[in-house]
Amino acid sequence: MTLGKYWLAGALAWLMAASGSVAALTREDQQAPQLAVLGYYTGDGRDLGRYDFDKLTHVIFSFVHLDGNRMAFDSDEAVAAYRRLVALKNRHPQLKVMFALGGWGGCETCSPVFASAENRREFARSVLATLKQYGGDGIDLDWEYPTIAGHPGHPYSAADRDHFTALVEALRERLGQDYLLTFAAGGFEEYLHKAVDWRALAPLVDHINLMSYDLVNGFSTVTGHHSSLYSTAEQRDSTDNAVRYLLGQGVPARKIVIGAAFYSRVWKDVAAADGGRYQAGVHVAGLPYREIPEQYDAAHGYQLQWDAEAQAPFAYNAAQHRYATFDNRRSVTLKTRYAKEHGLGGIMFWQLPGDGDDNGLVDAIYAEKVAR
Repeated sequence: MTLGKYWLAGALAWLMAASGSVAALTREDQQAPQLAVLGYYTGDGRDLGRYDFDKLTHVIFSFVHLDGNRMAFDSDEAVAAYRRLVALKNRHPQLKVMFALGGWGGCETCSPVFASAENRREFARSVLATLKQYGGDGIDLDWEYPTIAGHPGHPYSAADRDHFTALVEALRERLGQDYLLTFAAGGFEEYLHKAVDWRALAPLVDHINLMSYDLVNGFSTVTGHHSSLYSTAEQRDSTDNAVRYLLGQGVPARKIVIGAAFYSRVWKDVAAADGGRYQAGVHVAGLPYREIPEQYDAAHGYQLQWDAEAQAPFAYNAAQHRYATFDNRRSVTLKTRYAKEHGLGGIMFWQLPGDGDDNGLVDAIYAEKVAR
């Protein structure tokens, strides 16, 4: 199949979106046939009994990396973990199993390697060979980030924007329509406006996994909501802000997958004003969701609060001057409802081992997915 067909589909999608991105948010004819629920996974595959994979549509092994110009698992143990995920398909036939390239700190050589057409072709060949050897349904590109600064010290270039498009083209050409091709995209303004060519990429990929978390990240010296659904006067970055931007760039709603965070971000030395929101602070380690309900409570000095404008929870510890931002069952329910109501492709999250074993976030997502 030639790439011309993909470009035609993209042009049609852009013309439809150009007629009004806000109207596109509520059009019933853009409803996805099935809401995807994608979970990133970093474990060794020995804990898979913890999870109900009937509530997921995709699981994404994280991560594989570059070895020269080819993709590679980091170790034999990583291969074994991936094989365990693929084996889940025998009991859960709806489940798609993918692997993700890169991750934060995992794409150091992506910019120089993918600058070469031959390297891009060889990488695509290695991806197909790996899928045929070990099984699975496709690849997710998690290059953080093309074109703009990402992990400290990692090279980036203005040319990355076109090289990323060319990489996706090479992968689609090699994988055809038999395998899934997705990428993880930053949900913040600089990424949205500069990093990639949305109109060129939209017809080539199956999903865009929008990282609508880390919107206030570990390098920020001011607090905020790291995974908010809506913008506020103090913080423009939000899930809704990113979705509206992508629709305006011609990305079909059904290809947009919004993100949920199964972890918190925390700052210390934060003033109590506004419950710790939008205050100066020093970022420190957060918690996985499985620990959040029992740690961010009154017994531990935290006051759990809800921002009705952002549709996001937060917590503040007045004694310790600590502020925490995270997703909880209420916020992921609202994100899932948003995806349903706006005809999006689904919801994804980082990451599955962070969930609780009882009444967790996957349970909340699934309950809203199937609700009438």
